[in-house]
Amino acid sequence: MAPRAQRLRPAAAFVLLPLFFLSVARPAFSGRYSPTWASLDSRPLPGWFDEAKVGIFVHWGVFAVPAWGSEWFWWHWRGEHKIDFDLFVRSRFPPGTSYADFAPQFTARDFQPHAWARLFQEAGARYVVLTAKHHEGFTNWGSPVSWNWNSMDTGPHRDLVGELGAALTERNIHYGLYHSMYEWFNPLYLADKKAGFKTQYFVLEKTLPELYDLVSRYKPDIIWSDGDWEAPDTYWNSTSFLAWLYNESPVKDTVVVNDRWGINCSCRHGGFYNCADKYKPGTLPTHKWEMCSSIDRRSWGYRSDMQMDELMDASSIIKELVSTVSYGGNYLLNIGPTKEGVIAPIFQERLLALGKWLNINGEAIYESKPWKVQTENVTTKIWYTSKAATVYAIFFIWPQDNVLNLSSPDFTAGKQVTMLGFPESLKWQWTPGKGLQVRLPSTVPSILPLQNAWTLKLVGVE
Repeated sequence: MAPRAQRLRPAAAFVLLPLFFLSVARPAFSGRYSPTWASLDSRPLPGWFDEAKVGIFVHWGVFAVPAWGSEWFWWHWRGEHKIDFDLFVRSRFPPGTSYADFAPQFTARDFQPHAWARLFQEAGARYVVLTAKHHEGFTNWGSPVSWNWNSMDTGPHRDLVGELGAALTERNIHYGLYHSMYEWFNPLYLADKKAGFKTQYFVLEKTLPELYDLVSRYKPDIIWSDGDWEAPDTYWNSTSFLAWLYNESPVKDTVVVNDRWGINCSCRHGGFYNCADKYKPGTLPTHKWEMCSSIDRRSWGYRSDMQMDELMDASSIIKELVSTVSYGGNYLLNIGPTKEGVIAPIFQERLLALGKWLNINGEAIYESKPWKVQTENVTTKIWYTSKAATVYAIFFIWPQDNVLNLSSPDFTAGKQVTMLGFPESLKWQWTPGKGLQVRLPSTVPSILPLQNAWTLKLVGVE
């Protein structure tokens, strides 16, 4: 390895690594789980993840410098949208600008990890997932196998992964790391791809050393894998890595992983299932899953030209959260910070609105389980969650006559109905064959707290 002062410029940073990294990529195996999907999939998911329900996704990288199109800026610039992206770059940056030239401008100058952690806590998040590395290959920590294409050697000159992790730990928020298995234009990956993935230069000298480094150095609670879809899991050595993760790593008893570990792994293998971006199953899955969504509907990374009608409003966010949890999923809501490390005020407003709603209604979300019925639509759409003999009914439209009809709960005398955030018990009547009619508070809904949705708590449901 060359001394730091002699390392290559980012544009030429993809080089073969010393062979000693091959030993890092192939740890000795021992333990309960063998490197087969049958064995790995038998591992129980650590309970904290299902209980957490709400997470914040953070897409942050060099793509925040052009801040246009999406986080796939480099890919589109070199692909089918080259003309449009060339015009954009020529209009904003000096002649001859390359993608590598954006890295020094990714300053993170205003990044305040403790302020971020406070915001995420106020948003009601129980876990946060940060992009340690996106498909562009730039790492938000000092990766020893990403010379001059990382946040320590250029741009911020800071360990962004480590700083945010420390701030989240102080607030007891679980920390997850997103990691792209592939890199669009890394010559090692392109060579393996050209060989039909019969060689593994990129995996053994880049992907796996970075994964082992992230886990050993930062001890994350989640490894959120991505960028796997062009090659099989055997190319990525996914099962060997996961066997080490579950048996030998410093987080072997607490870590959770998703399902993006190679072609045909999504919705089939892994700890929890993502299946696809913004996945909505429509029925109750049999396996723990997560729905990832973005406040900016058009991008995961920050865009300076985003418009209000392209953003999710608070009501839409809460509806996605509620439906996801009713179907047994976790909700991972994404924001993209600026190149300076600022979370745009409109994103902050949306996160705080979610937190205000959860502050009152979180009892129906955190640690909840799907009920026997997930949703119904009698007089208005109702979503259900449960905890033992307590059922929560969440609705988004206040009935004009102040009476909410629920057809699914079976109710008998001596049971109690309340509204979260409202101090008094509510009057109700249950009729066999017709269901439960609940008299809502006569207070005008507009002056009740949090107009986006309300939650009835039904105690003693049969």
